[in-house]
Amino acid sequence: MKFTYYGHSCFSVEIKGKHLLFDPFITYNELAKHVDANTVPADYILVSHGHEDHVADLVSIAKRTGALVICAWEIYLWLQKQGVENVHPMNMGGKKSFDFGTVKCVVAQHSGGLPDGSYGGNPMGFVIRTDKKSFYYSGDTALTMEMQLVSQGGAIDFSVLPIGDNFTMGYEDAARAAHMINCHTVVGVHYNTFPYIVMDTVYAKDHFSKNGLSLLLPAVGESINL
Repeated sequence: MKFTYYGHSCFSVEIKGKHLLFDPFITYNELAKHVDANTVPADYILVSHGHEDHVADLVSIAKRTGALVICAWEIYLWLQKQGVENVHPMNMGGKKSFDFGTVKCVVAQHSGGLPDGSYGGNPMGFVIRTDKKSFYYSGDTALTMEMQLVSQGGAIDFSVLPIGDNFTMGYEDAARAAHMINCHTVVGVHYNTFPYIVMDTVYAKDHFSKNGLSLLLPAVGESINL
């Protein structure tokens, strides 16, 4: 699978020729100035929750690409008001098949809300399963015991976890999460974008290594194969 990092918690995974874009926040990210949100491809857009640093480019990219947006019911209602009609609402515990594989919505412990102050529903993570590989994106979350359930439907090849602390898990809890998921390959997100979440990436990678884990931190705009 081709993984492309667009900064903060925004990334895409290419599966069977389809581009799955997650939590689009590019235009207002100072660290992603060299990435043009108007050129980012998307066939599907998956939204973990409604905070601005996860949806700032959602409406514009959804309208430009015609991508199917997968999100909570409350975000679905909000998107209809923004003129985005190609939306598939889901909620916690639900699973749905798409042409690339299945999406299952799982628990994320975080706050909710949309840019206009309206209720955004419960934050959630996603387990994506395909006939080749499977991965888990936790969304913004604290470490939770529910993570032990993620791999019960089958092995997880890689996980995408927040590591910046303060608003989400830090790298130490992310390493604990990786062991709970039984997944040794982690792509770190949600770090260094703002002063609150600046961290020592060298120390974080060393911590993962000492715990028998691999922490991947691609540069903004970089693509890697997973």
